[in-house]
Amino acid sequence: MTVVDAPAFVTADHLRAAAARHAEEAERTGRLHPEVVGAMTAVGLARHFVPRRWGGTAGGFVELLDTVAGAGAACASTAWCAVLLAAHGRLAAHLPSEGQREVWGDSPDVRVAAAIVPPAGRLVRAPGGWSLSGEWAFASGIEHADWVLLASLDHSGAGAPAYRVLAVPREEVGIRRTWDAVGLRATGSHSVTVDGVYVPEHRTFLREALVAGVAGADAAPCHRVPYQLVAALLFALPALGAARGALDAWTGLVGPRRLPDGRPLTGDPTVQQTLARCSAEIEAARLLLETAATRADGRAAGETGTAFGPRDATLAAALDPRDLVVAAALNQRDVALAVDLLTGAVERLMRTGGARGLHAGGGLERAWRDIHAIAAHAALQPAPAPAAYAATVFPPAV
Repeated sequence: MTVVDAPAFVTADHLRAAAARHAEEAERTGRLHPEVVGAMTAVGLARHFVPRRWGGTAGGFVELLDTVAGAGAACASTAWCAVLLAAHGRLAAHLPSEGQREVWGDSPDVRVAAAIVPPAGRLVRAPGGWSLSGEWAFASGIEHADWVLLASLDHSGAGAPAYRVLAVPREEVGIRRTWDAVGLRATGSHSVTVDGVYVPEHRTFLREALVAGVAGADAAPCHRVPYQLVAALLFALPALGAARGALDAWTGLVGPRRLPDGRPLTGDPTVQQTLARCSAEIEAARLLLETAATRADGRAAGETGTAFGPRDATLAAALDPRDLVVAAALNQRDVALAVDLLTGAVERLMRTGGARGLHAGGGLERAWRDIHAIAAHAALQPAPAPAAYAATVFPPAV
């Protein structure tokens, strides 16, 4: 499997600089520049969750936070593709060993795209595997992927259909360029098609494995983490970057301006209040996301003390800190509030950025569109979080 050439190693600062250089071009063309894709790979994102036996890092969730957010401050589309590049490697680690060898046998830096929610297409039993046909939407990063994970319902059993995920080489997949959105314009979240492609059994796994996490003594901690504990968290990291980018752009717009009497606009109390409040909201959101990531890493390591943040002491005393339901509810709560804080901060910056902030393609306007696109994702909707958290606090209704 061919992987795009990239420097042997680059830093997160290199990725951010590359994203900044090509952000406007990415916005115009609807795709990331090859230099940016190469930097994402070289910084270690493709291999971040890849099992160590294939040369991967099998890393943690906290480690991703600042790398992704840093890239997002320059280009939220880059951050979106970056975090999914890592996340999809974690998904592929649920494949049987032979399937993992097909994906990563030559390199841990293979790039994996995915379109697994909702399941789609038609899945038919074939000797030793499956025949898959259909179309799937929103395969972010598909244009620079080497493999793609697709999900379909398996009706071959006697009971309810099984939710099956299948790994398909990129060259066997067609792309329909359907992504033309108001935000995250360069993520290339196009539709993909396959027509009767054969997928051997060892390149498939059931959704139940994803929900439960990889079992077994040889499973790395990051692979033992159930999907519901980290799905929203990973999608939220680009929002932190977008909000930081919006604050940077707003500061650059407001800083040089003067009031009609010649005094600097930066001395205006409204400007100072906006700066203080928005920067504090962004930092508060980062702390919430860091707490959620730490909780996921602690859960992965089997630690009892890190399943809860310091503010959860009362709840931790009343409930088993190993309880997955509680940990997932806490992460949903924290991530939902973090995204709400970030979106609100960018709204406030946009309202006070003046006419220059409305310039199409400008940093503030682009971040405003991007953060709304991120917040619209199904995993980041605010409604489920309060109900999930309340269910861990209040006794069941009788």
